[in-house]
Amino acid sequence: MVKLDVAMLKYLTTEDFRVLTAIEMGMKNHDLVPTTLINSLSNLKFGGTHKAIANLHKYKLIYHERKHYDGYRLTYSGYDYLCLKTMTKRGSIFGVGRQIGVGKESDIYVVVNEDDEEMAFKFHRLGRTSFRSIKINRDYHQHRKNASWLYLSRLAALKEYSYMTALYKAGFPVPRPVDHNRHGICMQLVKAYPMVNVQVISNPGLIYKQLMDLIVKLAQYGVIHGDFNEFNIMINDDEEVTVIDFPQMVSIDHENAKMYFDRDVTCIVVLFARKYDYQSDYVPDFDVDITRTHNMDKEIEASGFSKQLAKKFDRMVDVGALRDGEEGEGGNESEEEAKEDDALHADSSGNVKVDAPVEGQDEGDGHDDDEGADTSESDDGDAQEEYDEEMKRRKQVQRRVQAKIAYQNRRKRGVKNTYKNREKRAFREEAKDQGRGFW
Repeated sequence: MVKLDVAMLKYLTTEDFRVLTAIEMGMKNHDLVPTTLINSLSNLKFGGTHKAIANLHKYKLIYHERKHYDGYRLTYSGYDYLCLKTMTKRGSIFGVGRQIGVGKESDIYVVVNEDDEEMAFKFHRLGRTSFRSIKINRDYHQHRKNASWLYLSRLAALKEYSYMTALYKAGFPVPRPVDHNRHGICMQLVKAYPMVNVQVISNPGLIYKQLMDLIVKLAQYGVIHGDFNEFNIMINDDEEVTVIDFPQMVSIDHENAKMYFDRDVTCIVVLFARKYDYQSDYVPDFDVDITRTHNMDKEIEASGFSKQLAKKFDRMVDVGALRDGEEGEGGNESEEEAKEDDALHADSSGNVKVDAPVEGQDEGDGHDDDEGADTSESDDGDAQEEYDEEMKRRKQVQRRVQAKIAYQNRRKRGVKNTYKNREKRAFREEAKDQGRGFW
């Protein structure tokens, strides 16, 4: 359970945040970030790095481990502080209030801006025990590499923010997105209640039809919610419906799109039959009632959540390519993940730039231009090949340097041992010539 305590946020210095950012950058390709690398990335002098590390470790914003080698990694609390610091500097939030929601994948808090407007702030926290146990029971870790829970949480937040923005612009009943950074999303605070807590509604037939029409309309726009149930549907006093929680949304071109669509429909049918004693003949069918009218799934790819990130996120979540580590610990990420992690680049002041576009991806809309999409994919492939060749060359140079250092160390030990053995042989030969015994 990660508890958000922002009391220390105002006491942390610029040096502390530079060290946090340095550890975040180092975790792109390190499980544990060594102190030498932290010092190099933070560029602090006169022992400032060690002082900041001691302060951050005191308040459990970083985790220290020396089991295999000595190093540090970010905890969820440290990642929260980086996210809140960036949001504060942007002016998106001004204060943090009480916690209003908690789940196996996220925590939700009330925040305010400078105008005292209340908003909702959602932290994605993938990696909790209830979420990891699913992967354990289904043997997800077989033949899979490790990945960081922090990195996966950032991808989930980026995906949800992209879908929420597109749906809000299209006029769907979703919260208004305000800002996004790392694993946090700031959005409108909906004055409504989760449908799971609503026992009586005055017109269940009307609400039922609205929800079914919403499922069909989403599919016509090219997306499927994937988790359309009473926990992700909000209803206010006027019985107006609002839909939340979008990290699991998929395109209607997904290989399991029909299964996800039928599952959403079944959840609503069962809910109204069991809880509100209402049944209807209106049950949408994916093959009959769905005709694509928009390409929102392609627009999402152009808005920041690229196809490569989508494939990586689905692979990590659905297949569970994560290790069973301590909650809040990081993990190894591939070089491709480090390249695509545009949220982990720091400027000279130690702040993190999060608005840079994904490499190989245009900043324009690019909604329906198939030719442009093909060109972009070919450019991505060429850029990826060049990047792989460069990283391969760097690895070879690094291996040669390490081999040279290891060889020199062996030579030093060999010379030292040879000298000792030569001295022992000389002592034995002298004892033998003098006729003395030797034990």
